[in-house]
Amino acid sequence: MASSLTCTGIIWAILSFLCAAASCVGFFMPYWLLGSQMDKPVSFGTFRRCSYPVRDETRQMTVMVEQCGRYASFQGIPSLEWKICTVVTGVGCGLLLLVALTALMGCCVTELISRTIGRVAGGMQFVGGLLIGSGCALYPLGWDSEEVRQTCSNSSDQFELGSCEIGWAYYCTGGGAAAAMLICTWLACFAGKKQKQYPY
Repeated sequence: MASSLTCTGIIWAILSFLCAAASCVGFFMPYWLLGSQMDKPVSFGTFRRCSYPVRDETRQMTVMVEQCGRYASFQGIPSLEWKICTVVTGVGCGLLLLVALTALMGCCVTELISRTIGRVAGGMQFVGGLLIGSGCALYPLGWDSEEVRQTCSNSSDQFELGSCEIGWAYYCTGGGAAAAMLICTWLACFAGKKQKQYPY
């Protein structure tokens, strides 16, 4: 099977896919922030949440529903910072995924990725990683929202966790983005083969 990638390019394609997968999985999972409410574990992502309080009218009390789901609407996301984080991180994950899938196709298709296209792809990965990194940096600004404060013993604030802790999904998203920015961007410069010069 013919490839348009060098040996370095094949490593770049595999690593790009792993970085994109790590960032996308971390972004989708609601385990960025972990805490507890009414003795039940609660976790938050940027646009998803696990365990939430509802009013039980028959028993006249508030109970915790232990299931995960998206917020009912974009407006339902607890803070403006998390709304921006959701959009910015989502776009960044989309860019990383697009480059990763193109790179994997380059393993099977001849003359798909030239030196120039490889460098453009590396630039796109850098921008994608930068967007995800910006989203991760914005996320702690939303820790002062009412929902988070209820979960973190009313002691959380911007960049202060209170009784909560950062979850694995946050590290997974940020780690994938950092590797894409620092390693994949550099490898992309050497990924494509020089195109043959055809005499006309």
